[in-house]
Amino acid sequence: MASFINRGTKQKPSWQYTISRMVNGKSKPIRKGGYKSKKEAQVAATEIENKLSKGISISTKLVFIDEYFERWVHLYKNNVKKGTATHYKNTLRIIRDYFPNIHLQQINKSDYQEFINDFGKTRARETVKKINTQIRACVKDAIDEGIIHIDFTRNVVLSGSNGKRDEEKYLNYEDSQLLLNTLYKNLGYDRLVHFIILLALTSGMRFAELIGLTRKDFDFFNNTITVNKTWGYLPSTEQGIKTTKTANSNRVIKMDIRTMKTFRELFDRTPENITQLIFYNPSSKYKVYSNTGVNKALKKLQESLGFADTISIHGLRHTHASVLLYKGVSIQYISERLGHSDIDTTLKKYTHMIKELRKQDEEKAIKIFEAM
Repeated sequence: MASFINRGTKQKPSWQYTISRMVNGKSKPIRKGGYKSKKEAQVAATEIENKLSKGISISTKLVFIDEYFERWVHLYKNNVKKGTATHYKNTLRIIRDYFPNIHLQQINKSDYQEFINDFGKTRARETVKKINTQIRACVKDAIDEGIIHIDFTRNVVLSGSNGKRDEEKYLNYEDSQLLLNTLYKNLGYDRLVHFIILLALTSGMRFAELIGLTRKDFDFFNNTITVNKTWGYLPSTEQGIKTTKTANSNRVIKMDIRTMKTFRELFDRTPENITQLIFYNPSSKYKVYSNTGVNKALKKLQESLGFADTISIHGLRHTHASVLLYKGVSIQYISERLGHSDIDTTLKKYTHMIKELRKQDEEKAIKIFEAM
């Protein structure tokens, strides 16, 4: 039977429960405090008593949340990719900043909600969601181990700004057409960054796929480019040749004649290098042009054209998809061309674009039956 006591004041209560328990003939009661009301303490105590009645082991040892999360990552996330491991390290840093010297058992739902609210003041909602997902997975395993008994992350209200999602940052058809024509007019064999930008727009490849291309990947007879590898270009990833993002990312992209002709001329006029990479940069630590450098060149191009809002090199991948959707290309083919794992991924990413085209579809449907 549990007993309860208020160790705070009437103005600022702090209720504690004590559950009597015998272990190997010795009294080892379970205590936990910090509850803002007696009712909250009673609910928590009842859950513990129910677990004890079912023979579920209950841990009374206090564990710091940062130490438990670090151990949890080491045990269950030791085989993740370097980039993903960096995200977990970042979450650990955030936990240490917000919960210094705080035991896992001391955190309740209101504490965690306050953390989410505060963290979300200067972050995008998507960032808050990712951090919460990692912490919640850890908390669920702590519950399974009997270290804590209440999921303080359950039903948390996520905060954060609803900024424009990355896939919503793309050029419209007219601006993409203007950019493409400008690129063709200003291509120089000493400015490979412009060739990267050109190929990003006309192929829809990811940046890591672009810089991993070799001359052997270009088939000028069939006008295709084979994508079957990427190149590590960040401190958080392994340097050099890597596998593609998913199995579906391995694909053969049919290209327009103009782009293929441009690259054939590039190959004819420039020497090969020791890595066989097309976008080789000997002065770079990673032997390729950096994402930052390409983005600077792309921004400069857009500003020279008077674009109100500029996009990144990854935004050209979304621009590629938007142009195809605008011109009536099927979502199934776009999904395959982009190398998505399945069509649902494509639909989720480009729902906003599909909605924008709904008006056109309505008009097409009406005209079809008017003409019958």
